[in-house]
Amino acid sequence: MEKQRKKLLSKLPAINDLLDSKQGQSLIDVYGHQMVVDASRHAIDELRNTILNTTSSMLSEFELLSLDKLNEKISAYLESKQQNGLQPVVNATGIVVHTNLGRSLLSTSAKKSISEIVSSYSNLEIDKLTGERGSRYQHVAKLLRELTGAEAALVVNNNAAAVFLILSSLAVGKEAIISRGEMVEIGGSFRIPDVMKQSGVILREVGCTNKVHLSDYEAAINENTGLFLKVHTSNYKVVGFTEEVEFAELVGLGEQYGLPVVDDLGSGILVDLSDWGLSYEPTVQDRISAGVDVVSFSGDKMLGGPQAGIIVGKKKYIEEMKKHPLNRALRVDKLTLIALEATLKEYRHPEKVFDEIPTLKMITASKSQLQCRAQKLYQILKKVISTKLSLQINSSFSQTGGGAFPLDKLPTAVIELTSVQVSIVDIAKQLRLNHPPIFTRIANQAIIFDLRTIKDSDFMILADALQNINLSGGENGE
Repeated sequence: MEKQRKKLLSKLPAINDLLDSKQGQSLIDVYGHQMVVDASRHAIDELRNTILNTTSSMLSEFELLSLDKLNEKISAYLESKQQNGLQPVVNATGIVVHTNLGRSLLSTSAKKSISEIVSSYSNLEIDKLTGERGSRYQHVAKLLRELTGAEAALVVNNNAAAVFLILSSLAVGKEAIISRGEMVEIGGSFRIPDVMKQSGVILREVGCTNKVHLSDYEAAINENTGLFLKVHTSNYKVVGFTEEVEFAELVGLGEQYGLPVVDDLGSGILVDLSDWGLSYEPTVQDRISAGVDVVSFSGDKMLGGPQAGIIVGKKKYIEEMKKHPLNRALRVDKLTLIALEATLKEYRHPEKVFDEIPTLKMITASKSQLQCRAQKLYQILKKVISTKLSLQINSSFSQTGGGAFPLDKLPTAVIELTSVQVSIVDIAKQLRLNHPPIFTRIANQAIIFDLRTIKDSDFMILADALQNINLSGGENGE
């Protein structure tokens, strides 16, 4: 066996032989000399390690390894290295605002605006009338004022940054009074108490987990009180024996003592979705009309735009934030502003916004619409899958995601893929490793393809992936 191993090792080609071959020269033309050298070394090292660690019964297979086959491996390796780390994927999970998959999809108008503007210089921070330096926020501030009814607006890079800037600007070294029932934690271990501490604000808890009264807030006021902070529990609900203070009451208390009321609305929303069967969620407009001084919310969740932390409210408070040194560190770039402006413009047309904003379109899709699309996808997949796999259309529930509507389930249509011969866990892994990757969910020993988040353009991608899937290994029970 060792003699055979040494013989195979001695037959490993030199790097120069690979480079001088016809295929090698073609690869150099495409990828450059150094990249092909590195890839060739990787291929030879990998083959050497395989020979050294392979059992004797398998060694004979390496006799067939030619320069052409090695170059094929090198080509595949180079191609994989050229792929972007961040790439488009198929979201078949049914979670509409999926944080791990990039949250909201941008509208057609947002994508078009980005494409048109980023290839040229733009009037990002210049006043066209005077030719003098302007504000980058002017492009979206007017729209935000128009849509929310607020006096002023500011945009930073996400809602956590928005809360951080608000607290740092308005209450550094002072106390922020907050209900114990609103000490939230969201994804990535982002905790309100931690943000308050880092912003230099002193946390002052009032009330109980399930109940807080206006008298609790008033009793906590002292000479060092900076503001009242409300945090919308958008990713969970406290139900049962509960009570919280209405915003109008808290605003009145704030006016009485000269203290601003700040609301971290979290996901944020500009339209009422209760007509579509979801629970009522307060809109940004609701908070502004209630007299709340400052409201913050996300741009890439229920709004359906790019990642951003949007702050709207009274002009005197927004101006303080604009002047704060943190604002420079947290500011957004032109890509965010372009996409956000285009997204906000869609909300000027309430009759069309549910068709134009992908997030809203997916959330409000009816079960009958999804069942019709499931039938189409089923017919496509049925023609190409192996006899080892079975397909079935079924009913299930989707999720909004993004920390919004935590108790709401969206009725949906799904295609279930099962197999008694092949491991569905292995199939799901192969789908994730597909190009483009396909992410599904697994339930009741079946791979679930949820039509709510699958685009029509994804149908053939799913078909090709399932047609080419390797079913030779990963059998059930192994």
